[in-house]
Formats: sequence, structure tokens, C-alpha cells
Amino acid sequence: MPVPQLVYGQVMQRLDAREDALARDPREIEVRRLWQQRAVQDEARIAGLPQSYDLERARLQSRREQLRAADAPISDIQAADRALKNFPRDAEGARAAWTRDAALAAPRAALPLKQAEVFPGVDQATRDKARNNFLALIFCLMVGTAGLPHILTRYYTTPSVAEARESVFWSLFFIFLLYCTAPALAVLVKYDIYSNLVGIEFSRLPAWVAQWARVDGGSLLSITDVNHDNIVQLAEISINPDIIVLATPEIAGLPYVVSGLVAAGGLAAALSTADGLLLTIANALSHDFYYHVVDPQASSERRVTISKILLMVVALSAAYVASRKIADILDLVSTAFSLAGSAFFPALVLGIFWKRANKWGAIAGMLSGAGVALYYMTITQPWLRGVFHVSGPVHLWWDIQPISAGVFGVPIGFAVIIIVSLLTRPPGEAVGRLVDSIRAPEAQAPPERQP
Repeated sequence: MPVPQLVYGQVMQRLDAREDALARDPREIEVRRLWQQRAVQDEARIAGLPQSYDLERARLQSRREQLRAADAPISDIQAADRALKNFPRDAEGARAAWTRDAALAAPRAALPLKQAEVFPGVDQATRDKARNNFLALIFCLMVGTAGLPHILTRYYTTPSVAEARESVFWSLFFIFLLYCTAPALAVLVKYDIYSNLVGIEFSRLPAWVAQWARVDGGSLLSITDVNHDNIVQLAEISINPDIIVLATPEIAGLPYVVSGLVAAGGLAAALSTADGLLLTIANALSHDFYYHVVDPQASSERRVTISKILLMVVALSAAYVASRKIADILDLVSTAFSLAGSAFFPALVLGIFWKRANKWGAIAGMLSGAGVALYYMTITQPWLRGVFHVSGPVHLWWDIQPISAGVFGVPIGFAVIIIVSLLTRPPGEAVGRLVDSIRAPEAQAPPERQP
């Protein structure tokens, strides 16, 4: 189906029926019960440390000896050897391992969320929280995109206002295609897994399962026969969301080369975004800060040299932060969008559409908006709490997650810009003419081209 949106609704109905059938399947219920037992056992082991560590090690050793004495199959003996070899070396290692296992087992013991339910939750309060956080995240992504400097500088490359508007139209058009296609493809992939993978024998697993299970030691994809019935159950499948996009072509039966093309496209998009960010940061530091603040008499050659040096410094700093893996990439991106929206969006909007705004209001609004967003993320975001050594309980404002901190920073930015601008001197006539030229650039005659 070249246009997946045409079958989106039909497949959604089939997926909903399949989800209902799996929720009532006795085998699925048994597997979820076994996962629940594992989670309870892990929590009991954690509570019984350090004695439980010695008991578990002794149990593994005794099982291995029993299998050897009973002349059990070599595969069972090898599995017992691996279990003993991979057992943590001390009680603290066991605590970390059992905590991780309990965190993985508990969600698999619960019923999977239904795809057709817009804001899933166990009660109305949970659904309301999910809806509010969804709307808050959409708002932050919208204002953050409008305020990202490296995106704004892209439109400087067009030679005229008309071509800039055309460039914006085509970029929004292709983004629209992406956002309208991804949900349809997600439903198609989910229905394919629920229908063609769940319920088959382990000996008939598709080739793509074996290929992806070998990647990264099985952390991206693993299927474990928990109830030992040789049938794949939904609760026995563990798929990392990061591989869904790359595995989709193979799930659909396309050659693995298509997955390589998808990966190349993702890498190209990442590099294009990275180079725009690096250039924007380096140019801002070299031109706006160094040239206008540190050394206004610097020559063009010196500014270019400073820009290249700063570009390397920023790139190495970003690589260092990425290597530390202080947080998930989605958390970092969402943080950047909230900060960009809180700092830049109010100043951009009021700077263009309100002539009374001045530089003092813009500066105060940018600092206050970004400060409020950063403060909220610092006291609620787990990885930022670790960076700034924040202790104590987490208190969410109106149950809004920290990735959507922009919903607090943006209104504060607007309010501060308006108040400070009204309390300070209005901008001069030159600024008013600049605002008029930004609003209606076609009203002014274009400058003559130099030969």
C-alpha cells in the first residue's frame, strides 16, 4: 500500500480486535502472571540483601551440580553455567541487577495499552494527566521550533522574501507528510507483529527476528519462552522502540538494504541539524560576543579564525556530553525545545508585532523565561537533579512533566517583556522603521546589486 493513510482506519479496527483477543488469551494471562511473580521475587531478593545474595548463588551452584550428576542435556548444563558465570560478584551488583529486572518485569505483567485509546490510563485522573502533558508537549515543540536559532538562520540563505516564504511552505509540506505517515506506519507494523509474530512457534520465527536479536547482545530485541509452551506470546516479546524505524522494512518483507537507506537518511538528517547548530553557536560567539563585546576592532581574518576555533571547541564539548550519556536523547531534545521556546519565542513575537517592545524588555523576558523553564526542569528532571545535586521529593506543577517546562517559561517571558518595556524608555524611530521593514519587506525597494 503506497499510501498507508488509506488503510489506517481499517487496520486500526483489526488491531483493536486483535488486542481484545490477546487480552483474553489464557496463554497471555499465564505469561503476565509469571512476569508478576518474577517482579515480586526480585523485590523480595532486594529486601533480603545481603543474605539473599548468598542464598541465590548457592542455589545456582546446587542446580548446576544436580544437572551434572543427573547427566542432563548439555544445553541445560551450559545454561546453568552461564547463569552462574553471569551472576553478580557482590551484593551491590545483585541489587542493581535485581532492581533492573524488577523494573523490566513489572510493565510486562500489565495489560498492554490499547492503540485506539487516545489517552490511556487506569482512571479518569490518569487520562487527564496524559492529555494535559500531550498538549503541553505539542505547545513546547511548536514554540521551540519557531525559536530555534539554527532553523531561523536557514531562511537567511534565500535571496528574497518571496523565496523565503516558498522555502517555508515546502519545508512545512514535507514535515506534514512525515507526521501524517508515521502514525499510519506505526499501526501497520504493530498489527503485523500482533498477527504474524504473536502465536507462532519459536521454530518458525521470521528471519528478521534472528538478525536483530544478534545486535547489541539482544538488548534491542529478545523473545523469551517464559511459560515453555514453544509459542510466542505478546508478553514474551521485548522490542526496543529505537529499532522500530530501522526494522520496519524487514518486517514488511523488504530487503535489508532498505533498512540501510533508512539509517542513512536518519544519519543525514542528524548531520544536517548538527552542522546548523554548530555554525550558529560558533558564529554567535565569534560575531555577536567576541566582535561586538570583546574586540570591536578585530579584523575579518581574525574573526574567521576565532569562529573556526570556537566551532571545534563547541563540537568537542558536544561530543563529550554525548559520550557521558547523562540522559536519553529525547529528554535532551525536549529540554532544548522548551528552553528555546521560553527564551526566544516571546521576544521574537513581541519584537515584530508590538512596536513598544524594547531591548530591556527583550533581555529581561529572555532571561526570566529561560530561567523559569530551567528551574522547573532542574527540580523535576531526574538527570538534571543529578547534575545539580538536587535532593528531596519531586513536586510537579499541575502534573506537567519537565520536558514541557516551556508552558511555564513562555507566559512568564511574554509578561516580563510587556511589563519591563512599559516601565522603560520606548524604542527610537530607527527601531520602528526596522520593525516596519520586517513586517512588510516588499514595500521597500530592494538594494541595487553591486557589479
